[in-house]
Amino acid sequence: MRLVFLASGAFARPTLEWLAKSEHDVAAVVSQPPRSSGRGRRTTRTPVSALANELGFETIEAPDVNAPEIVERLGSLDAHVGLVIAFGQKIGPTIRSAASGGYINLHASLLPKLRGAAPIQWAIANGDTRTGCTVFRLADRMDAGPVLVRSETDIDPSETAGELHDRLAELGVETVRHALTILDENHSAPGTPQDDALATSAPKLAKSDGSVRFDQPVSRVVCHILGMTPWPGATARFEASDGRWENVTLMRAQHAGDDTAPDVPPGTIDERGFVAASNGFVQIVEIKPSSKRIMAWEDFVNGRHVAQGDRFLSVSF
Repeated sequence: MRLVFLASGAFARPTLEWLAKSEHDVAAVVSQPPRSSGRGRRTTRTPVSALANELGFETIEAPDVNAPEIVERLGSLDAHVGLVIAFGQKIGPTIRSAASGGYINLHASLLPKLRGAAPIQWAIANGDTRTGCTVFRLADRMDAGPVLVRSETDIDPSETAGELHDRLAELGVETVRHALTILDENHSAPGTPQDDALATSAPKLAKSDGSVRFDQPVSRVVCHILGMTPWPGATARFEASDGRWENVTLMRAQHAGDDTAPDVPPGTIDERGFVAASNGFVQIVEIKPSSKRIMAWEDFVNGRHVAQGDRFLSVSF
């Protein structure tokens, strides 16, 4: 099958690598243009654009994929299907109608659950125990088109959003393979309409979403920390009893196994090094001080001389 591949983020790389080895014909790869990042403002290509260049695919870097010249170019490729994964731009109806089999999208949730830009992070932060990938037909409303294929997987209780991202990216390869098999047999396969009554949202995250609140139940605090790792980062302010303080990122945490109701304010560190939540204690596993490497909690405790009564406070943005 001849297709156009529209993607930008690293989530799409495993699928592009598979397509390069498959019987399918990738007519072109469309991605976001290079952006400046880092202290030196170095210009870098998107993860997909860089990979497409390595694999020898024709690459179109489009600031606006719906611009007339891009629409005309994509229409001239005679693609059967357009495949969209973590692209970052809305695909207009003119482009969608240019491929005989329409445009499909790989999404990292079990639609209609978690429609939106950050389904992986919100799945963990919400405490979900199961998630997966969905390939659906693009429609005017975001993530609302008919479903062609779903693939499911359990979420490990200790899994961060970064780890789940990588697993779902691999699961997405099989999900796309199945969807393309369906479309290869019938380009017009309609898919199954989503039940909008079951839809939930996964809005784009901001840095402020990472702020940790220990006045929540233990399970919610732990899920929030894991769901915000590695971005936007579960941030808090460490304050020692002697007045020292610094902003930190909590990289990994777990239930301390103690359901005793704390008799100290939320965020307070006890004699065991556990942190009080509203209904129990959180055990920090890994932490990253500002501008320093990730370290084990024990190393932070020893290096900062953390003592009973020290505490974590929420960070304001």
